[in-house]
Amino acid sequence: MNDDPHYYVVRNDEEQYSLWNAATRPPAGWSPVGFSGTKADCLAHIERVWTDMRPRSVRAPMDDRPS
Repeated sequence: MNDDPHYYVVRNDEEQYSLWNAATRPPAGWSPVGFSGTKADCLAHIERVWTDMRPRSVRAPMDDRPS
């Protein structure tokens, strides 16, 4: 029997990622992104997809600046 808790990956409006125990609902402002699995699987997924750690509200103005 596998006693490892099941998790899913969630993201907020600032495009920041986290994982959440699948037995509970994520807090307000966080939504599932469609990936679930073990804690290690979810952390590996987050590492692959979250390549820019800056919040969206910081990233957008900085990306729009002239070089």
